[in-house]
Amino acid sequence: MIGLLAVSAFAADARLNGLLKSVESRYNRVKTLQVVFHEEYTPQGKPQRSESGTLMLRKPRLMRWDYDQPKGKLFVSDGKYLWLYTPSENRAEKMKFQETEDMRAPLAFLLGKLNFEKEFRNLEGRPDGAEGKDTRITAAPKTDNLPYSAVEFVVTADSRIKEVKVTGFDRSILNFVFEREKIDPTLDGKLFQFQVPKGAELVEAGQ
Repeated sequence: MIGLLAVSAFAADARLNGLLKSVESRYNRVKTLQVVFHEEYTPQGKPQRSESGTLMLRKPRLMRWDYDQPKGKLFVSDGKYLWLYTPSENRAEKMKFQETEDMRAPLAFLLGKLNFEKEFRNLEGRPDGAEGKDTRITAAPKTDNLPYSAVEFVVTADSRIKEVKVTGFDRSILNFVFEREKIDPTLDGKLFQFQVPKGAELVEAGQ
């Protein structure tokens, strides 16, 4: 009986390892990526906030979150700094890329060399979605100096990441669902250059 359990556990681990390598292969070979995203943020003890738009990524370290809801909101990484523009407040925030505590940070793995084993620990997988065709992968960051304590990825049978759920140390939850993925679309470098809108307040982190 113990032998059968060991074989079963080994087979499950082998399937998960194969899936992780397949996901790494899919995303490590792309240079640019574009997806439609739906984002739900649930702070502890506060109402959920829903937003949506288009996410564009370009290696290395460039990303642009262009929001349809709320319209005009923008989150941009130029590789060195992160910029957040909130039109309702006409305010732009600037922060260094490596210092941000924004929970979008787990998505930054798509901008570099994806390696689940290097970045995460306690990786586990279970069937998810209709008829269990997808796989929900749960993991914890390998380092404790990050602003989140757990990450979940939902991966399709063709190794596409369709959902990322991030749990913060403050128990807030940030959940992304991705659709209409385009691999290696042409993305102009100007998309990742942020200009502070005329009349907007500029706030720099740490100042």
